[in-house]
Amino acid sequence: MLVIRFQPVGKKHQKIFRIVLQEKRSKLHGKYIAKLGWWDPRKKVGEFDKESIEFYLKNGAQVSDSVWNLLIKKGIIKGKKRPIPIKNKNKENETAQVSSS
Repeated sequence: MLVIRFQPVGKKHQKIFRIVLQEKRSKLHGKYIAKLGWWDPRKKVGEFDKESIEFYLKNGAQVSDSVWNLLIKKGIIKGKKRPIPIKNKNKENETAQVSSS
């Protein structure tokens, strides 16, 4: 299955994300089939290949939640935003400490 997702590039703490089409089981920094754009979250700027994104979506490619929300925000696709589950490491540490006491 193909998926459109972010691929982080750049320095530590200065990430810029490529928007790429990859096989779902491939590694995050692995090979990609097509580069569909880029996004800089610090400057809130980016470029998107709207025609290619629409083409791959029509042909069955899935989209990660983060990329989906970004594409909706930029008006490339229409729909509702998806909730993004965020793991909170502090809560996991607190529950481990409480249960061991």
